[in-house]
Amino acid sequence: MDIKRAKQEIEHAVKAYLAVDDTGTPLIPPIRQRPILLMGPPGVGKTQIMEQIAQECGIALVAYTITHHTRQSAVGLPFIRHRNFGGADRSVTEYTMSEIIASVYDKMEQTGLEHGILFIDEINCVSETLAPTMLQFLQCKTFGNQAVPAGWVIVAAGNPPEYNKSVRDFDLVTLDRVRRIDIEPNLAVWQEYARAHRLHPAVQAYLELRPQHFYRIQNDVDGPQFVTARGWEDLSAMLTACTKLDLPVDEALIGQYLRHPEVARDFAAYWELYKKYRQDYGVEDILQGRPFAAVLERAQKAAFDERISLVSLLLAGLNTRFAAARRADAVTDACYQEMRSFKRTLNNADPAQDGFVPAAVFAAQVNVYADHLTAQKAAGTLTGEELAVVTTASALLHAWVAALDPALDRDAAFDAVRTSFNAQVRKREDAVGLAGDALESAFDFMESAFADGQEMVVFVNELALGPDSAAYLADNECERFETYSKRLLLHSGQDDILAELQRDDIRQGEHSMEF
Repeated sequence: MDIKRAKQEIEHAVKAYLAVDDTGTPLIPPIRQRPILLMGPPGVGKTQIMEQIAQECGIALVAYTITHHTRQSAVGLPFIRHRNFGGADRSVTEYTMSEIIASVYDKMEQTGLEHGILFIDEINCVSETLAPTMLQFLQCKTFGNQAVPAGWVIVAAGNPPEYNKSVRDFDLVTLDRVRRIDIEPNLAVWQEYARAHRLHPAVQAYLELRPQHFYRIQNDVDGPQFVTARGWEDLSAMLTACTKLDLPVDEALIGQYLRHPEVARDFAAYWELYKKYRQDYGVEDILQGRPFAAVLERAQKAAFDERISLVSLLLAGLNTRFAAARRADAVTDACYQEMRSFKRTLNNADPAQDGFVPAAVFAAQVNVYADHLTAQKAAGTLTGEELAVVTTASALLHAWVAALDPALDRDAAFDAVRTSFNAQVRKREDAVGLAGDALESAFDFMESAFADGQEMVVFVNELALGPDSAAYLADNECERFETYSKRLLLHSGQDDILAELQRDDIRQGEHSMEF
């Protein structure tokens, strides 16, 4: 199955394993809660879905790559304890707590969460001395003589033998005690993930054009040559950083992530063209509403790859603006909640009481907000997007505190905070307006260049699917988006759309990419 279906299976297992009846008894007895064994090629996303599941289910996650551990760290170190058996003193070997089990308890203490997932990666690639321990772990849910705490779901992962020479086969007894899920790479599922996690648009556009390059593993005389989903995601992060810092990107750098010379060379050529298209077409000028007549004819006559790349560039520019508007909106909402809380506190307080200083009250409230943020960061319970929002909101609130005159009375202090808040509301409105203007300008160009062609289908479809664009359009009306959504085949398969575009180019004799 694909990674999306596997994620659903694990989420369902977590919910079923943790569910209890009215008496607090687990619906599935612990002895029947089979560990889940994920088997699939490297870099397909097994670890990432564990993080997503834990966050979405509101539980903790402890992840270990077991090949980094010895038997002593997994089981614990031996020590001698003196015991009395049958009236005689005996020396008995016992073990300190397993490092892995101790990490589970540490995570529970850090996060305050009693339930979680213990994820053990590369479980079938352990050393000879650790192999029996791993079999015992899967069969009995223990490391040595220490059990995994109640309320923790065990998930293990491994690679099939064709990908790793050190793989060990599990015996029938072990397999009969686990739920095995076999995973295969799937581009369409990965593209959903890529959109949701805002991977670099060049990577997304390239894989729409070259789906056969998404996941490739083969052996050559020079050793294994491979491209994995992990490689594309890591390359995406590097491209984003290099673009922001104006650092060079060449085939050598790309080849460090895409370990297949043919694919690395092909993407490096595409990357150069992608940058060239951005400059040649003046994408930012288009989105800012400047005249585009000079590039219109080229766009209409362009080959398939170039047209799709242009659409991707327009979407990338829009999504940057949508993301800014979405973040400004979230920050404003967070600040609004704090302002309301301040208002309630002022209304409920007796202004005649000794030492009542509204500015000090607001400062104390903002410090509580900052402390809560610090605790969430330490526990790792925030997504990157959530962390950016609350960090920005916290900085804004502290700035408002610094500007608040301690001599102000209750009404004047609240008016001062409200003035600061209104300035943030205007920033949000500006961000929303910039995004809306850019969207209208993009539609102006798309209508002039491609009218009702399949390029418009791709454009509108991606607007509907992108996390930032979809959120923006849900809150802000765009008449042309609604019109095209109804007129075109919204949410139709991207593969069908791209295939039709390719057929058009073949008929026109323009299908080759000029690398």
